[in-house]
Amino acid sequence: MSRPGLTPSRHRERQSEDPRVILEILAQAMVAHIGFVRDGWPLVLPFHYGLGDLGDGHGMQMLVHGSTGGRAFLTAAASQDGIPVSVCVSFNDGLVLGRSAYNTGAWYRSVVAFGRARLVPADRRSLALDLLMDHILPGRRDEVRAPTSKEIAATALLSIPLDHASAKVAATSLGDSDEDEDRGIWAGVIPLAIRAGTPVASPDTTIPLQVPDSVRRLVARLNQDNG
Repeated sequence: MSRPGLTPSRHRERQSEDPRVILEILAQAMVAHIGFVRDGWPLVLPFHYGLGDLGDGHGMQMLVHGSTGGRAFLTAAASQDGIPVSVCVSFNDGLVLGRSAYNTGAWYRSVVAFGRARLVPADRRSLALDLLMDHILPGRRDEVRAPTSKEIAATALLSIPLDHASAKVAATSLGDSDEDEDRGIWAGVIPLAIRAGTPVASPDTTIPLQVPDSVRRLVARLNQDNG
């Protein structure tokens, strides 16, 4: 099955297939929306993900996890070539307001990828889980117990190659519009950002104010990057 093309029909100047641009966006996000076909219908589900090279010859990949009984994971396990999927990761960085309803837009960054999701083999499952945790919360693995063999066995992971991916970035428009429009109407941008709140300890944590370094670093990074 051939994969869909990635050339946009509009605003081609916003597209980039530079791996550095793609990985920079993927490195900052945590959730990917992954589409596949189930019972003849397209289905899109959100997944936390990680990034890394499993040393299997496929290079940098996106890694997602779920239950070994999950339908997508079972289907991938039954297929030698994996299952065809599409992936989208996006940020809405700002709402651009022009001087007409038609000229409402957005600042955004997005990555779209197509490929065949394959089940991560048992001998690379532990590495894949480490890469996923390191992406979501760097340093957390050093603060907690390692997963047991039973927990690892109960977890399935899919690897999705990133060799057919494209980024699209829009962050230049300031709501400017045609000269004949009323300049008395406000136009501009409302910046949007994801920020971290104050960490809340579990009720049974014996030292609730002793927030781990990994948590402090993530909160500081989110609030500094989006300050």
